[in-house]
Amino acid sequence: MGALTVTAKGQVTLRKDLLKHLGVRPGEQIEVETLPDGRVEIRAARPCGKMADVFDLLKRENAPSLSIEEMNEIAARGWAGKR
Repeated sequence: MGALTVTAKGQVTLRKDLLKHLGVRPGEQIEVETLPDGRVEIRAARPCGKMADVFDLLKRENAPSLSIEEMNEIAARGWAGKR
């Protein structure tokens, strides 16, 4: 395990290998939880939602049925938290 340096502004930069381990890419977020004894736990922030949220996106009244490709695209957007 390596050490990280705190800047004068109180910031810490995570190394590329740590970001890769977390599965985090530029623009994505990291969740931080403080634990007893001054420890912290970090993990990639992953959007969460309900299955019903995805199905609500598929509703189309008075419109033709969706293709499987359109359904896959809508489902991917729903799970990514985009509507």
